[in-house]
Parts: sequence; C-alpha cells; structure tokens
Amino acid sequence: MAELTHFYEKFQPDHYDIYLDINREKKQFSGRSTITGHAKQQSISIHQKFLKIQAVQADGEDVPFKIDDQNEAIQIELSKTGDTTITIDFSAKLTDTMMGIYPSYYEVDGVKKQIIGTQFETTAARQAFPCVDEPEAKATFNLAIKYDEHDGETIISNMPEVKTENGVHYFDTTMRMSTYLIAFGFGELQSKQTTTKSGVKVGVFATKAHKADELDFALDIAKRSIEFYEDFYQTPYPLPHSWQLALPDFSAGAMENWGLVTYREAYLLLDPKNTSFEMKQLVATVIAHELAHQWFGDLVTMKWWDDLWLNESFANMMEYVAIDAIEPDWHIWEVFQTSDVPAALQRDATDGVQPVHVQVENPAEIDSIFDAAIVYAKGARMLVMARALVGDDALRKGLKNYFAAHKFHNATGADLWSALGDASGMDVGAIMNSWLEQPGYPVVTAKVVDGKLTLTQQQFFIGESKDADRKWQIPLNSNYDQVPDIMADKTVTVGDYDQLREQNGKPFFLNAGNNSHFIIQYDETLMKDILAHVDQLDAIAQLQILQDLRLLADGRQNSYANIVPLLPQFAGSHSNIVNAALYRVAGNLKKFVAPKSTEKHQLQAFFNQLSAGQLDRLGWNPKPGESNDDQLTRPYVLSAALYAENADAMASAHSLFKTNQSDLAALPAGIRVFILINEVKNFGNKDLFDQLLDDYRKTADASYKQDICAALTSTTDSALIAELITKFKDADTIKPQDLRAWFRGVLANEDGEQAAWDWIRANWQWLEDTVGGDMEFGTYITVISSVFHTSQRLAEFKAFFEPKIPTPGLTREIKMDISVIESRVALVNDEKDAVNQAVNQAVK
Repeated sequence: MAELTHFYEKFQPDHYDIYLDINREKKQFSGRSTITGHAKQQSISIHQKFLKIQAVQADGEDVPFKIDDQNEAIQIELSKTGDTTITIDFSAKLTDTMMGIYPSYYEVDGVKKQIIGTQFETTAARQAFPCVDEPEAKATFNLAIKYDEHDGETIISNMPEVKTENGVHYFDTTMRMSTYLIAFGFGELQSKQTTTKSGVKVGVFATKAHKADELDFALDIAKRSIEFYEDFYQTPYPLPHSWQLALPDFSAGAMENWGLVTYREAYLLLDPKNTSFEMKQLVATVIAHELAHQWFGDLVTMKWWDDLWLNESFANMMEYVAIDAIEPDWHIWEVFQTSDVPAALQRDATDGVQPVHVQVENPAEIDSIFDAAIVYAKGARMLVMARALVGDDALRKGLKNYFAAHKFHNATGADLWSALGDASGMDVGAIMNSWLEQPGYPVVTAKVVDGKLTLTQQQFFIGESKDADRKWQIPLNSNYDQVPDIMADKTVTVGDYDQLREQNGKPFFLNAGNNSHFIIQYDETLMKDILAHVDQLDAIAQLQILQDLRLLADGRQNSYANIVPLLPQFAGSHSNIVNAALYRVAGNLKKFVAPKSTEKHQLQAFFNQLSAGQLDRLGWNPKPGESNDDQLTRPYVLSAALYAENADAMASAHSLFKTNQSDLAALPAGIRVFILINEVKNFGNKDLFDQLLDDYRKTADASYKQDICAALTSTTDSALIAELITKFKDADTIKPQDLRAWFRGVLANEDGEQAAWDWIRANWQWLEDTVGGDMEFGTYITVISSVFHTSQRLAEFKAFFEPKIPTPGLTREIKMDISVIESRVALVNDEKDAVNQAVNQAVK
C-alpha cells in the first residue's frame, strides 16, 4: 500500500471549487470537486477514500478512470499534460468514526441533537472530497455547502461566509493551504466573539447544551494568544477570523484547522464558577498550542509527514511560551516539567522508539507516528534546548525570516535550522540533528576518577537493548563555569574536583533548569554532596534528582530500595513540581506489592507518613487566596492519603459528600474526584452507582464527566464492574472518544483488571471497527502495557498481541510495549524483597 510516488509529483493542484450537499437525516452527502492544476504526466492520481465516484471530466470532456481502493486513489488518464481542470462528481456516507465529515451527538433538556463537524488530519480530507491529499499539495479553496437546514442553525468554515443563494452557503476563497486543514461545522450553535488589537475577529462556538459563560475563558485566552503570537513572530495573523469550535464527539484533543480550530469540549469550555486551576492551565495551553499552529503548520507547513515534528514540537513549545507571557503568575513551565518532560524521558528510553524525524509513507503508519511523548514532548524539549542556545532575540528574528521565506508554502527541518542558524550565527543544525535523527537520549555519568571530575555519555535504556554506540551534542548547562557548554565527545575530564568544589562553593550539578534531554548518574561523592544541600536547591533541581533516580532505577542503574529512604526528605515541600516527582516515585512502588498483602499495608503506612503533614496543612477545602502551588499540590496529597486509607481523610471526604449529595457537580472541582472515588470505594452501593451513571449521561460538564469516570471505575464491587463493562459499547452512555479512559480506569483497578482485560481481548475487532481509523487507536495497547507487571500478564499480552505485529500502524507499539512489560516484570521479580524491606524500615 506504500505510495512509491507522491500524487503531487504527477498532478499539482492550484485551486479547488468544492460543492457539498449534506443530508443528516439520510446520513449521506454528495458533491462535486473541481480542481484546476498542472498535470506533469498524462496518468495522474487523485485521492479518494470511501467515496462513490460517478463521473470524471478533464476540461469538460469525460476521461477514463478507475478506482484503486488499495492506494485510496482515482487513477485518471488525461489526453495531454499541462494546465487542466478536473471535475469529479461523487457521493458518500456520513460515518460515526470521527473522521472525515461526521455527526457529533449531544442532548439539550433530554432531546437528542447533532451538529456536523470535520476532522481531516492526517489523510481524511479524501473521505470528504477528491483531492491531492498531501501536505505539499497546497492550493486555494472555494467551499460551497448545502445542507438540510432549519431555523436557528449556524454554519462556519475556515473563511467568512460571503453569500447564501438557494440554500447554498458560499465561503470566501482561502489562502494557499493543505487539504488536511480544511474544516467546517454546522448546527444549533451559540457563540461569543471579540476582536484583537490588529482587527482579527475571534470567536468561540459551542452547542446550546452549555451555559453561555462557559465560552468566556476560551475567548479571552484565544484573543490574547493571537495578539502575543503576532508580536512574537513579528508576522500578522493571515486570516480575517479565528473561530474555536467545541465538538461533542472529537477523537483528538484539538485540531489546528486554519481559521476554524476544533476541540473536544473538555479542552475549550470551562465553568467559570467551578473549575480547578489545573484545568484552566490545561485548556489555556491547548488553545495556545492550536493557535501557535496558525503560523507554524498552517502558514508554513511541513513538506511531508516525516517532518510532522516541525508542526507539533514547535506548537508544543510555543503553548508554554505564550501562556507564560500572558499569565506569568501561573508559572506554566512547571507543567512542562511535570508532564512533557517525564513522558519524553520514559518513552524515549525504550529500544525501538521512533526518532523525532521519522520516515513514513503508508497512511496507517502516518497516524502511528503521532507519538505524543516523542513528536510532541521530546521534540518540544529539543526546541527548548535550541531556544536556550540561541536566545529569544535570535529565535524571533529567525522565525520572522522563516515565515517570510516559506509563507503559503512548505518547509523542512533543515529550513528551520538554517533560519535560526543565520539569525544566531551558530550551527544550530549540527547540534540539533543529533537529537532529531537518532532515537533515545544519553545518561551522563558524573564521577570523580583519580581526583578528576569526569563526564561520560552513553545511551540510556529501560529494558532489553542493543547499544548502537550513539553520541549526542549535549548542552550540559552546568552550574560550574569550567564545564564546556556542549559535550560532543564520549568522555570529558573537567579538572581537579577538590579545586573545582572549593572555587564554586556549591555542589556540582548538570542540566540546570532541566532544559536538555538527558539524565545524570552522579557517583556517591557527588550525590552525597547534593543531598546534603538539597534544601538550597530550587524546585526544578529537586524534581530532577527524584526524576533521574526513578529513571535510573527503571533502567537498573540504581534501585528503588535506595530511593525509598530519600523520599521523606522531600515530603514537606510546598512546591507542586517537587510533589509531582515525589508521588510519581511513590506511585511506582505500588507495583512491588500484591493486593491485600502485608507489604501493601506497609506501603499504605508509608504513603500516610509522606502525606500526613501536608494533609494537615492544606486540608480538604480550598482556602481563599491560597497559592497556585497549594492548589496543585492538594490533589497529590489527597490521593496519597486515600491510598493510605487515612481514617480522617476518608471521614472528611464522606462528610463533604453527604453535605453536597443533592448537587455533586457543585463540589469544588479541585477535590471533587477524590470525594467521589472515596464514596464509591468505601461507602458505595448500587444506588450511588446508578445516580453517578445518570449524572454522567445528562451533564454537559466535561470535567464532572471525567470525575465520574474516575470514581465509577474504582469500585471494588464485582457486580458493578461487570455492569460497567456492559456500557463500554453503549455510545449513548460512553462516547467512543472517552472509552479509553473508562477502560484504563477499570484495568488499573486491581478488582477490575481481569474483567477489563477479558473485555478488550473479546472485543478487539469491534474496537478496531469503531476507532481503528483514529490516530489514538494504538494507545489502547500503551494503556495495557502501563498497567501490567506480572509474568502471567506478560505471557497473556504476548499471546494476544504478537500475532498482530504485522498490522500497519501497530507494529512499533506492540514490540515496544512487550519490552516495557518485560522490563517491569524483571524489575519487580528482582527487587520486590529489597524494596518492601526498605519501605518497612522507612515507616516510623
């Protein structure tokens, strides 16, 4: 199925006139795609998928064509090369796969309704209209849409509507753009709009299932983000408007369609009276990410999907740059340190992981390269490294030149490095290509050898591996000036350690700020010095110590038994990011204990010891004026206290539940999930189960839905688990986009693991049929590998998934996840006695 020749090499579109007639009641549509372009050969190919082609003409004359479903193509024979206009009549069905043109379902006052939306990335525009569906095939588009319209409906698209005639809505001509960025939506929509300083119209659109004030937060963030980017990029926003549309059914988190960004409702709409600070941060960064793409990805687009990182890595970095600028008190870079950084480090340590820049052709494989931990998180770390190297002035100058050179066209990674190199006077490409083209990352071993401070780099692995003797150009970012800025060799000798220590007057440290993509193994002398002065380290340095020790333990270069005694040193920290790292390590200790065992009770006592002081300090109820750190730390502490079965914590949660039983949605959003989990696990019954499931079906509040999911999947009642699993295929209760969270919740519940594992093995074909075209389908396998940690589960995993290794888009994921489980099983088998003994000794 691999396309040996990109279709764009044979036919280069310049302009499309697209007419669509959509009938929601019959769940079908028809249309005409008129493409003006240049044929370089007489035999050309146009993409189509699931379309019924009625006729093909070139310059008004019928031409021979045949359908090639294997290559998702219409093969057309022209009478001549050169400029030509191709007209294709077609029809197709609306589907419920959340790809192409599809209905999105919701309820208002118990009445079921739908709006129509689109999702064309990566290769689904061809499901909506015949086109050359490749990023390089940029063209202008005129869109005309007719639909079974009734009063009170709104239709929106990438560009403003210019007229309506005979029920057909005509939209203004787009800029030159890629097919996967075309979008439209229609139905009973409400909106709020404003205008930026430069005159760009900004709007937020949603169904009427939501209160009007739920649109306010997104409108404010979107407006200020666009204003920030226009200034930072020194390049105007190129379209008349920027619409943000919340879709009730949406497979990804959000999609950067040019001028019409689409979102899951959870990532756009917020209740201004009851939303956690964490959720505000999440929604703000998602909006800023998508709007960063309006320049980086939309105005300038990667030439082919192998440079996907150009889009995603850059937007992933810029979401933090933007929110840090418009909400500096949020300290948003701390979120990068607790989410993106550990995700990238964990995933990138498994042998077989893809590099950031990865060769790809097959459409199924294209979807599979959207590896969030690599293309988004690791790529963003690379760009953070580049930003730190060149500085913001050179970054902005380089980007301005990059946009000027490539706007409305395509670019490669080399083009970006060239622009940044010219602006900074540095060979940025030489440094960054060692990170871009190679998978994995190094561990830098720092030790005193014969009195000399010596640094050595070697690739870090978790699990079975073959060392390919890779080297990186590592920005070391040391707190000692005597250390070189870049480590390009395998080994560097810095100098006499005692003299260096005396001159600098502080413990030796690498990767200050944690901006570079490597970890450090300090020898006993250096680590002892660091730990003796740990209170003098900033929060990011403390996070790094815990993060690196955890990864080294996973990679068998340290032991969790050695880390356990250190954890109480960090337990009193008021820093959210230190607590995030602390409880990530503590959470990993759970895999070393069996359900209902003496060892588990000891671990619960240890969790109680770690969290008790903070529980007393913070309490359950948010306090007026408390710090952002306290708001973000409380969830870690409450979760730990409930795992510990702290009697006071459980009683407080039960009391709060009782007080608010008539309106559980009104519980403070930051603590609601823990109250509901506690109630379901420790005081629950069938009546509560039914009440929460009913609330889940009726509420339009995505945050409350997530809390109910977490609570119900934590039940210990086998009968309720069995009932819950019957809802997995009931789209009226659990939308396919939300199923993974429900499945993971039951699988991670020791009382539900077997039932969830049995279900997915029995229903894999149904799952593939339902969400198989979705780029997140493979993450179901990742979810399973994140939970399993016994020899029995490993054998079962291999028995089920190994036969599926040849499946396009799943091959890499299955192989990597087998390795992930194998390494975890070996770790648990080898170290559980030592770890449990260390926990036992740590409990006072």
